[in-house]
Amino acid sequence: MLEIGWLVELILIIYGISVMGYFIDFIQHNRKVNRLAFWLLTMVWVLQTIFLIYQFFSKANFPVLSVNEGLFFYAWILVTFSLIMNHFLKVDFLVFFTNVLGFFMVVLHIAITSGNEGGVRGEAIVGEILIAHITLAMLSYGFFTLSFVFSVMFLLQYRLLKQKIGYKWLKRFGDLERLDQWSFQTIKIALPTLLLSMILGIVWAYSSGAEFYWYDIKTVGSIIVFIVYSIYLSLRLGARYQGKSISLFNTAAFLFLLINYFLFSTLSKFHI
Repeated sequence: MLEIGWLVELILIIYGISVMGYFIDFIQHNRKVNRLAFWLLTMVWVLQTIFLIYQFFSKANFPVLSVNEGLFFYAWILVTFSLIMNHFLKVDFLVFFTNVLGFFMVVLHIAITSGNEGGVRGEAIVGEILIAHITLAMLSYGFFTLSFVFSVMFLLQYRLLKQKIGYKWLKRFGDLERLDQWSFQTIKIALPTLLLSMILGIVWAYSSGAEFYWYDIKTVGSIIVFIVYSIYLSLRLGARYQGKSISLFNTAAFLFLLINYFLFSTLSKFHI
């Protein structure tokens, strides 16, 4: 498998972008993003099919005889079902979570295969999973930070307008509606990025042989961060919270994110 490992890694990258697209469509019914995610998922299906055909001819049998081979075939089935559901059923909730599971299966397949093969290349792939985990985590934190900045700017602008002072600063801050929207849009990108990072981190921990505990304080903290920002989206989209109230919630959520990053990291026995 490792000699064409680049193909599976390419599948993983495209699949991750597709999952993010389906997440955005799931929470806001964006048809343009849905179409992009659909075509990316179609590319994933084509590449997976090519890989399965390669496995069939190289091993002279259908690649489902081992648990690891079955994982990739299972992921292919999930992608197939997702494409069918996306085209005919239009059930956004089901499509999104099916693809999250399919993404997890592909990552798990890569990690197990590299571990079984061993050698320099196998260790390199496990290391690449760790790098991808950290990179996506930092990227999500960057988007969360931008969202926090927009919320703070909203609150400052709101206060200036309320007290009818500082009019010369108003144009520099931007209008309230735009700041509120930018804060929301960045979280829409940050949350699925954090989810993909968490999936990669869990798979890396188990495949690398590191001592991983679900009750590790940094792991628990990251899960809570994900839940807190999920609540933000629920309040925003379900309860229709906007403006000052949701900006205050976003500010508090970011403060917890900082606690998780700086304090929980030092107390963690798994994260350094």
